[in-house]
Amino acid sequence: MIIKDVRVTLLRIPYVEQLAVQKGYSRDRDILIVEIETASGLVGLGYQLYMRDGFRTTKMCLEEVIIPRLLGRDATEVEGIWHELWTAGQADGRGGAQMFALSAVDVALWDLIGQKAGLPLHRLWGHCQKEVPAYGSGVWRGLGGDGMVEKAKRLVGEGFKAVKMQVGHTWTEAEDVENTRRVRDAVGEDVDIMVDVNMAWTADTAILMGKRLQDHGIYWLEEPVVPTDFEGYFRIADALDTRVVGGESHFTRFELKPFFENPKIPILQPDVVRGGLTELRKIAAIADTWGMKIAPHLYPELMIHLMASIPNGLIIEEMGLLGDLFEEWAAPVNGIMTAPEAPGHGLRFKDGLVAEYMVG
Repeated sequence: MIIKDVRVTLLRIPYVEQLAVQKGYSRDRDILIVEIETASGLVGLGYQLYMRDGFRTTKMCLEEVIIPRLLGRDATEVEGIWHELWTAGQADGRGGAQMFALSAVDVALWDLIGQKAGLPLHRLWGHCQKEVPAYGSGVWRGLGGDGMVEKAKRLVGEGFKAVKMQVGHTWTEAEDVENTRRVRDAVGEDVDIMVDVNMAWTADTAILMGKRLQDHGIYWLEEPVVPTDFEGYFRIADALDTRVVGGESHFTRFELKPFFENPKIPILQPDVVRGGLTELRKIAAIADTWGMKIAPHLYPELMIHLMASIPNGLIIEEMGLLGDLFEEWAAPVNGIMTAPEAPGHGLRFKDGLVAEYMVG
């Protein structure tokens, strides 16, 4: 299990269905791949999707800062490696490219350990539940009112019992409320609607808008303010009847600490690119201590392993971003994901895909 080689590859691949995060948003999938090979020939896979610029920056960070610290190490030293890389970046890398780089490496290391043990990650960590619900995400604000209604109905038609739509940034407050009403009318009362603000509002606006949106029975109000406005989060949570959730833009459990100290946010949404699988498991354990649920951000094909191994996993987000690239993955069926049994995370890119779309 001694690490003999680390390879970083960049891919640019068109989306099956173009994202509409904003009006006019148009770009391909930028994907960073990390492959860690051991002396025995095992190869662990880590990867990340970039919806904005930055994957070349992370590649440079891996080559300059991370990889020299990996070569010659035992891949099973995943905790020690995480701590060493985290410590090396304490002064200037607690977030951004250095944490993205650490996270990709962490996923690849756990994949190696699972392969060596002959176990899927959820069993290596201690299996808890075989099936986990998923919600259909991607009712994008950039689709406009008619497009949002159509996308929500399509997701329900695919078997999802919950969908997520966006507000903020593009439409007026009145239009956001009307779009929410229209989606509710389209999917009916038996489907949960999550509403994502993507940090568009101040706390005052979030309170006023939240009171209008909760009249339409929304399940949660997500990321209403910027990540550093913890007091704003708490003010909003105190003012609304609906759940206020967040966490996807926070790096590691250390940035989430105020949420643990003031457990007014009932559901956390940590992202694997902001700490890796090692960190997500710690976040889940701390959250469980305070009665908080986990609904991780994106990467459902990886998150099924986390959620199948913890007692406080609530629901997984499926946005249709990467599933077409893998040989096999635990795709939701009627809104339910079933934990796979292949060793490691079990994910491999389709034959020829890397060679066809490689950009660096």
